[in-house]
Amino acid sequence: MHTKPEINRKIDIRTNGHIKQYINQDINAISQRIAQLEKEWDTERVLEANFSAVVTLTALLGYRDKRWFLLTGAVALFMLQHAVQGWCPPLPLIRKLGIRTAEEINKEITALKSLQNYSNS
Repeated sequence: MHTKPEINRKIDIRTNGHIKQYINQDINAISQRIAQLEKEWDTERVLEANFSAVVTLTALLGYRDKRWFLLTGAVALFMLQHAVQGWCPPLPLIRKLGIRTAEEINKEITALKSLQNYSNS
């Protein structure tokens, strides 16, 4: 919702391309792709991991130089902003890198499961 339309479009095109690659694949290939997708990190997981890493690092660095605690506080505010608004400053970069939302990953999984079902019949 907060991502630029052209970035969403690129991600959708890439997702649709992945789905098209599996149209004529056998059930095992489709199953392997689904297994990969179930391990794919979505935007929320990437944000949480990055927030945790930065908070941990800056909290440790803060014991050497108190100014690092300012960054710790800023990251905590970004986390709160994301919880309240669903957006935070790192999110556009994460989306620009092509990290998909859980919904986008599930869209591909659902399409591949439909292909599996069609192949079974």
